[in-house]
Amino acid sequence: MINDKVLSIILGGGQGSRLYPLTEKRSKPAVPIAGKYRLVDIPISNCLNSDFKRIYVLTQFNSASLNRHIKNTYHFSFFSKAFVDVLAAEQTMASSDWFQGTADAVRQSMHHFLKHDFEYALILSGDQLYHMDYDLMVKEHIKNKAKISIATIPVNAKDATSFGILKANDKNVITSFIEKPYAELLPDWTSDVSEDMKSQGRNYLASMGIYIFNRDLLIELMNNPETIDFGKEIIPQNIDKHKTLSYQFEGYWTDIGNIDSFFEANIGLTDNIPKFDLFNSEKRVYTRARILPTTKISGTTFNSSVIADGCIISAAKIERSVIGIRSRIGDESTVINTYMMGSDFYETLEEIDSRKINVLMGIGQRCFIKNVIVDKNCRIGDDVRINGGKHLENIETDLYVVCDGIVVIKKEAIIPHGFVI
Repeated sequence: MINDKVLSIILGGGQGSRLYPLTEKRSKPAVPIAGKYRLVDIPISNCLNSDFKRIYVLTQFNSASLNRHIKNTYHFSFFSKAFVDVLAAEQTMASSDWFQGTADAVRQSMHHFLKHDFEYALILSGDQLYHMDYDLMVKEHIKNKAKISIATIPVNAKDATSFGILKANDKNVITSFIEKPYAELLPDWTSDVSEDMKSQGRNYLASMGIYIFNRDLLIELMNNPETIDFGKEIIPQNIDKHKTLSYQFEGYWTDIGNIDSFFEANIGLTDNIPKFDLFNSEKRVYTRARILPTTKISGTTFNSSVIADGCIISAAKIERSVIGIRSRIGDESTVINTYMMGSDFYETLEEIDSRKINVLMGIGQRCFIKNVIVDKNCRIGDDVRINGGKHLENIETDLYVVCDGIVVIKKEAIIPHGFVI
């Protein structure tokens, strides 16, 4: 069976500086999405849905919450070979350095991988949003007797300059590669894509950062400590040496690399027919099973919003927003175009009645919140007005960051009553 031949390796990334401040206290794969999931749940769920159940997650920065999430989420039978394990960067006799790049992370972890019997290594990114059946990609890899396979997605000329662009022949064998080409070079880099993609002007094949390597070749390539990155070095250096297959994917896929793309991906879930479908029973996204009460709502007008479990909402209006687990929103407040991640715990009635807490968890009364990401466990007081948008300059304070018009309230920040941004 193919699933017994595949070992999945999810790359957690580095410091995640482009997602700061969401990565200030957690690793990138642990960043909450869609009100109840974590980014790492996406590639893990794709693996499980593809029946690939031996999974490593590589990380090195702020990995405590990621470890906790995976430990509390992915449990398998004692009689199964299935596992999801986190491998953080570690000092060994062979290496005392942090991971220097994607390939270096795999190289430093190879001694763990080689304890398992596998023929194909499936290497994935931990910061992308998409549904994909990896089983189909592995079958194509085997059928075509490839040594390396790369998942590719057609993109338009505007986006092509931000990706590694590939060219493939009529048998989908990759013949050349260029990293983030200048716009004037693009006419020479068009590829054969479907009519649907052509009609959208998506004529260039971009690497999705999803790779399959034959075991023996991966071991050989990892013996060279000078190569530290798959996209910049391993792939360009080997497409002429080893048969490398392009596996074209035409579904929804977005690389969550910065605050703007993260915000748009989450707010996009409120569309009537979202591009990323969380309601597909055949493509489930798995996450921690929490025992939470139903959400309680009083006197609120909703429009195109997503509400997670365990919320207590008395707002006047919530529009085009994602409201995460255990969120509390007070009377007469308005929330528009906002992703509120929610809370890790509830304050007790005794704590609230004691009046020792000046600003309660969640959003207070008579607030106006627009174009905002509210990180976990934030306290926003009464009569607060936060109106994000392009009129705001980029800035960082102890409480919040403004990035391209999006206001990000830092994790566990306390915004006092009457505060205005």
